[in-house]
Amino acid sequence: MSGLLVRRAEPADFPAVARLTVAAYEADGQLKGENGYAVVLADVAGRAETGEVLVAVDEPTGAVLGAVTFVLPGTPYAELAGPGEAEFRMLAVDPAAQGRGAGAALARACVARAVELGCTAVVICVRDGMAASARRLYDRLGFVRLPEKDWSPLPGVELLGLRRALTAEG
Repeated sequence: MSGLLVRRAEPADFPAVARLTVAAYEADGQLKGENGYAVVLADVAGRAETGEVLVAVDEPTGAVLGAVTFVLPGTPYAELAGPGEAEFRMLAVDPAAQGRGAGAALARACVARAVELGCTAVVICVRDGMAASARRLYDRLGFVRLPEKDWSPLPGVELLGLRRALTAEG
């Protein structure tokens, strides 16, 4: 994971974030039959207005390798977060940069941000049948399945709720 920096996205990063997010979702088969979700994924400026878009950057080259959107309950992109919880959405790593630790670094940064803000938990939703590597990452980070948070935004799209309880140390 050396050479990776996680920071808040700047407007100059938005085109790269849009491109890599759509590319990662496409590569993972998550946009098949979806009407309009690629447009939502590409609207980085919209996400940045109501949440925090974080990027994982390759320090030597400055290339944006991955991105995630961190949100709080009651904001437009929050789907599962309740009182005291934070949520992250749209975690994506450029398909060409996968395996370098960017996804884990971004997820850890969201957990750290939630601790900083005094949240009691972090919640996420993941697509049923997601890549095994993603499931392993969330398991390693202490996320546990919360079936009562499962939901379906569209017929045939099942999202599973995961939650990680936080302590003051994370």
